[in-house]
Amino acid sequence: MIPSREPLNTITQRDIDQFQQDGVVKLTAMFDHGWIEALRTATDTALSHPGTHAEEYAAGRGRFFGDLDLAKRHLIFHDFVFESPAAEIAATLMQSSKANFFYDQLLVKEPGTQTPTPWHQDQPYWAVSGQQVVSIWLPLDEVAAESSLKYVLGSHRWAEYNPHHFSDNSPYQGTGLPELPDISADPEHYDIVSWSMEPSDCLVFQAMIVHGSAGNSSSSNRRRAYSTRWTGDDARYVRRPGEVAIPTSDPGIEHGAVMDCEEFPVIWRRPS
Repeated sequence: MIPSREPLNTITQRDIDQFQQDGVVKLTAMFDHGWIEALRTATDTALSHPGTHAEEYAAGRGRFFGDLDLAKRHLIFHDFVFESPAAEIAATLMQSSKANFFYDQLLVKEPGTQTPTPWHQDQPYWAVSGQQVVSIWLPLDEVAAESSLKYVLGSHRWAEYNPHHFSDNSPYQGTGLPELPDISADPEHYDIVSWSMEPSDCLVFQAMIVHGSAGNSSSSNRRRAYSTRWTGDDARYVRRPGEVAIPTSDPGIEHGAVMDCEEFPVIWRRPS
């Protein structure tokens, strides 16, 4: 059976308002189980055949694996990008007339992995500007709240801060951006939230929100997650100073251009 192209549940105005206010929203049971099973199979393949940009982040016990551009190399990830409800979900929450695919990322924390995901914003890593820039984080396993992503609510309205490399926490060079406040040093000062997640749930978050996570505290459950990144009407390609992580190759468009191109295709448009 072909997995559904439609979200399993309706995105409500309350969901949209929460996303706009907080910078993140949890959506429950949006992807049918066919997509989850297909992505689990694809994840096992990707783990055994890592790409050029794959990295191992774990320091100590466990495994924290990350890889980029899966949809360019694996048919199931490609099909998910082009055929799943993800693009429609992104556009609906962005309140955009379209959704362009930006890139995808696989993040796997095996049971007992202690290495955290550091607090960060996504957009300063990327050659893109605009408010309509989002990620959809889709867990492929049950995730307890303590191992799930954590968000500083409202921080999508903060200034941009300097990215750091996940592998060794070294700062990106030449960006001219200030350092992010030390969230972990004073967590009570911030409005931090996380959710337990089931496969087919997803988190949708604006690319400027500050987020991170602990390790995988489970002794038995994997924490496999597939993230797709999307842009909307107001997004523009920008050539940032200093280090930039994404895109991993030159898309062949000018600074300030709309994102519509072969590298960042329009996947969904609002019906006229």
